[in-house]
Amino acid sequence: MRKLEEDLGVQLLARTTRQIALTAAGQDLLPKARRLMAELEDELTALRGQADVRQERVAFGCLPTIAAYHLPRILAAFRERHPEMAVKIFDNSASEIAARVQKGEAEFAIGIVSVHGWDLDIAPLRKEPFVVLCREDHPFAAMAFVNWAQLEGTPLIRISPQAGNRALIDDALGSRRESLNWRYEVQHVQTAASMVAEGIGLTVVPKLGVQIGGSPGLAAVPLRNPSVTRNLGVITRRGHSLSDPAKHLLKLMRASLKE
Repeated sequence: MRKLEEDLGVQLLARTTRQIALTAAGQDLLPKARRLMAELEDELTALRGQADVRQERVAFGCLPTIAAYHLPRILAAFRERHPEMAVKIFDNSASEIAARVQKGEAEFAIGIVSVHGWDLDIAPLRKEPFVVLCREDHPFAAMAFVNWAQLEGTPLIRISPQAGNRALIDDALGSRRESLNWRYEVQHVQTAASMVAEGIGLTVVPKLGVQIGGSPGLAAVPLRNPSVTRNLGVITRRGHSLSDPAKHLLKLMRASLKE
């Protein structure tokens, strides 16, 4: 208190050998000090509440082709241990989910290894082959595999370049990609699968992006000559550790998506 009086240049307490009492300046300062302390306590309480909220939520990114069919089962298992945990999922393109991790909006992402960033760490997860999706009554459905050359002349449904898969296919095919009849272009695998079911054409998609059990009447057939694969990885922000809920969620995803 004496230090405060020295800093203010005014006496706040009147001291005698028998008692200590507030001076006029001290009496004037007391209600203001109480109000400031109350406001500080309110702010600290609010900050604690925000910390609690952050601890009750986990955010991550995931490629749409994986999210649509695999996340529901993974999240059901996650909920058993964290029943009150809120989960935010960025089911965007490979570049978008990597950007979410870079900005700290997502703790991790399941994406394509080809994304780059000096502030990102990428741990390989698995290789995923591309398949041709056709109806069960199509001749390809009975084949062990299909050569790319066999797709020539067939109306094909292409996924937009933002998805990241198109560049992988184009690079693998080289000049041969010009001989394919990419008649339609859509934004999402689910849209392409619905068009295949209607007999509009065939599409080429990552194997994890289709769940034949959930798409009656469709068949996914391996592609050869060349075989095209994409490398999936776990993307994290360099120098940042995952929260315990995020670690558990990632463990479940690794187990579900392993080869």
